[in-house]
Amino acid sequence: MSATHGYPAEWESDVVLTDGGTAHVRPIRPTDADALVALHARLSQETIYLRFFTPHPVLSTLEIERFTQVDYDDRMALIAELDDEMVAVARYDRNPGGDGTEAEVAFTVDDVHQGRGLGTILLEHLAVIARAHGITRFVAETLPQNRRMRDLFHAAGFQDATSFTEGVVRVVFPIEPTEASEAAMHDREQSASARSVERLLRPRSIAVIGAGRRRGTIGHEILRNLLDGDFAGPVYPVHPTAPHVASVRAYPSVIDVPDDVDVAVIVVPASQVLEVVEQCATKRVRGLVVISAGFAETGPNGAEAERELVRRARAHGMRMVGPNCMGVVNTAAGVSMNATFAPVPPRAGRVAFSSQSGALGIAVLEQSSRLGLGVSTFVSVGNKADVSTNDLLQYWERDDGTDVVLLYVESFGNPRSFSRIARRVSRRKPIVAVKSGRSAAGTLAATSHTAALASPEAAVDALFRQTGVIRVDTLEQLFDVAHVLTHQPLPRGGRVATRAVPASWRPTRARVRAWRCRSCRRTPGASCGRSCPRLPRCATRSTWWRRPPPPTTAARSARCWPTPGSTPSSSSSSRPS
Repeated sequence: MSATHGYPAEWESDVVLTDGGTAHVRPIRPTDADALVALHARLSQETIYLRFFTPHPVLSTLEIERFTQVDYDDRMALIAELDDEMVAVARYDRNPGGDGTEAEVAFTVDDVHQGRGLGTILLEHLAVIARAHGITRFVAETLPQNRRMRDLFHAAGFQDATSFTEGVVRVVFPIEPTEASEAAMHDREQSASARSVERLLRPRSIAVIGAGRRRGTIGHEILRNLLDGDFAGPVYPVHPTAPHVASVRAYPSVIDVPDDVDVAVIVVPASQVLEVVEQCATKRVRGLVVISAGFAETGPNGAEAERELVRRARAHGMRMVGPNCMGVVNTAAGVSMNATFAPVPPRAGRVAFSSQSGALGIAVLEQSSRLGLGVSTFVSVGNKADVSTNDLLQYWERDDGTDVVLLYVESFGNPRSFSRIARRVSRRKPIVAVKSGRSAAGTLAATSHTAALASPEAAVDALFRQTGVIRVDTLEQLFDVAHVLTHQPLPRGGRVATRAVPASWRPTRARVRAWRCRSCRRTPGASCGRSCPRLPRCATRSTWWRRPPPPTTAARSARCWPTPGSTPSSSSSSRPS
């Protein structure tokens, strides 16, 4: 056996479960003895029998010491924590015989949390660690009736070989990554991420924590928008002293709300957010939308507070949008959620939008309403400390109410994952993106309000080209492309022609002054005050003709061209340009 290694903190991670919840996975420590005993005490007799092949109600002192004291090389154990409790443990022990490339694995999952994908996640993590230590295959012995264990290996995509001896099924499988195991892992990740976002975008009840009594405050406007938008569920304002807000009964804390709360919208000062998150954990809230600012965008201290905020939310199984965001929208029938402080209500439609900028998000919702471009869902990710663009893409990929995805991106937290996910999603639904920070001023603006680090432009262009993302430069272009993709049906075949207009032909102010309208014959901008009211439309659609040679003296004195009924002289004839 190798010497004991130091605690490998690099193997700690937060994971998303198949039902959309979260858990924290880390290597076991000797100090986890009490938590392990508590986990064993909560197990059912059936689970204990399937794990130990015999009734085993109490762990002995030697077993506890062996299970919690490992060398992180030949013997390794991972635990999953939720709400500060150990809810699952998985381990491998390298077999002493042979070439040292085989290890035996075992799993234990709390009965309450079985079926949430914890076993599969722990197996995937164990396999990565084992490969790093020279192990190439796992061996497991299980009872014939323990189909859940064998299904776990199949769910991970490993090709196993089984044999039956003396009433025990022996399963052997290589742990080298294969196409099947990679596909299974990505599919599990996609399903888990989509489910976690769904919990935030399709809640059955919402609490607005920090709903002010006065109109114009952010919390009050969010509450008003939820009520005015006919949210399909109860809305609970939370205010420490007010008995009611907007004619709705208020509660001093989220814990005092008598019914279940699916999503909490937090609009309190940054110094109070962590306390509110702990209250939400006590209430078993399923998701958080943190509007409050004052985190990573303010500097190192704010960044540390943001990391602690994420750690606490994930430790209690909650996904979080924000902080420093403007909220979320879902116009789907049966939801009708407008949990933002935008002054204009969104129109229902089939376009999904994600924005890192709250101010830009308000402008987008207003402009989309004016243009008649309906929104299916809108998410202002803010500092995207937890829920990111990658999570949203995986949700929108399976959302039947979304046809087109629009993105306003200031930075990429995980470009490799974005590349893999966006390439897959863009095959099914078009993705159109505006990337900020092309100029020094744009980079500074992005950094100032979301703490985003701008990516090099060449790398961004290459990333978008490789993934099939349509990049545009302005919001006007974003809406134009969205209109085409939403309302123009796809061509039936490959008979498509493209017309490109050279930049030298585009209508500029100087060129427009040299044109006249085919219908009214006037020059745009003529000082007679009768310039064509259709100038912008006509100019862009090439319905203007070049100005002919100078007009007659009479026409010049009138400071406009002859009316359509007059007969121009031969010198003033013109032809289309």
